[in-house]
Amino acid sequence: MSEGPLLFTERLELWKPQPHDMHEAIALARHEETARFLGGNKTYAEDVTRFMRHTGSWLLFGYGNFMLRKRGELPILGTLSIFYSWRDLGDDMDGHPEAGWILRQGMAGQGYAYEAMSAILEWFDAQHRLPLNCMIELNNTASIRLAGKLGFERMRQTELSDGTVVQLFHREAGGMRNPI
Repeated sequence: MSEGPLLFTERLELWKPQPHDMHEAIALARHEETARFLGGNKTYAEDVTRFMRHTGSWLLFGYGNFMLRKRGELPILGTLSIFYSWRDLGDDMDGHPEAGWILRQGMAGQGYAYEAMSAILEWFDAQHRLPLNCMIELNNTASIRLAGKLGFERMRQTELSDGTVVQLFHREAGGMRNPI
């Protein structure tokens, strides 16, 4: 797999995932407090499938997940993505690029997700200029606020096959971001 884009912000660096990133990225998503917003406790195989789906989006569509860390430091702080997904949720959601963000436990509230997603959206808008969607569980108020700051607007609520109610959001191509 090629290296792909490498993005930098004042505090952070983001890169296209490499094979050695997989287990650490999955481990941070499996933390109990994080997993509750990702559909609950999944099997390790389901988590591998999600990671590979997001990473495979790079090959097929030219965009996918980014690994996140502080500049020059370890460990990985999160995975932030614009990926292709088909969730069987309707024409307004399926077949469109979808944004998502997962941060390591204890990293929320420090502006990392906003800083990283702003860089990713700037890159995506320059490379692809497509509208985006995102899906957030109703009780994930921090992510709902972040979506608004990133220029996403509420589209509709829907229920997933497991009964979880989620809010769907939409962002026009090149959508404006709201400063913190």
